[in-house]
Amino acid sequence: MQKFRQPDAEYRPRALTNVNRLDTHVGIPAHHHDDHQIAYAGSGMLSVTTDAGTWVAPTTRALWIPAGTVHEHRAYGRTDLHCVGLPTRHAPLPPDRPAVIAVGPLLRELLLAYTREPDDGSPARRRLLAVLLDRLRVSPLQPLHLPAPTDPRLAAVCAVLEADPADGRGLAALGAAGGAGAGERTLSRLFRADLGMTFPQWRTQLRLHQALRLLAVGTPVTAVAHRCGWSSASAFIDVFRRAFGHTPGTHL
Repeated sequence: MQKFRQPDAEYRPRALTNVNRLDTHVGIPAHHHDDHQIAYAGSGMLSVTTDAGTWVAPTTRALWIPAGTVHEHRAYGRTDLHCVGLPTRHAPLPPDRPAVIAVGPLLRELLLAYTREPDDGSPARRRLLAVLLDRLRVSPLQPLHLPAPTDPRLAAVCAVLEADPADGRGLAALGAAGGAGAGERTLSRLFRADLGMTFPQWRTQLRLHQALRLLAVGTPVTAVAHRCGWSSASAFIDVFRRAFGHTPGTHL
């Protein structure tokens, strides 16, 4: 995982409320804001990466980025990036860490309307923000976080899998391939202690992240299943449906 250099202490930009069109694989370099931010991909898919890992959000999800969080964005597919800047007095979600939230039809329309309309300071604009904040407070958090390892032995294993999520070797073989210098039992313990999940859980999360990226750029479902390490398209569809509540074909 990339480690971010902290920006200069005086570089404290405001989080603007606006809409930007990003081409696929275009990124916004590491930066941070004085304000909280909601980032929503009205089309395509968006990822946010920090030292703590990566969060991904297709069009059914949005990203919450607390004030002061050093992060970078990356788009997958032609992405309409809708950003909402929120002063720190507005904290509809936990202010200590990024999160992914579910976006239903009402919240989607609120995000689109609030980012497209000019900020004229009118009472109607303030009412729109109040409703938007209400919906954000009750939107379910989604488990779309891929945590980044801090232990160098674990980082070596994760790097092998990040290079090829379809690699089906066991933990001992992956550790040897990455030069981790630790055995299977030690690495298994590190996954739980450092990342808060088991090795199979982390690998599945990595594969789902990669699957979302590939789907966003139009890769066929069968090809995604193969490139991400599932034995068949049906096995991939089953895991994807349980994780996201719908089939991967929804993203094509």
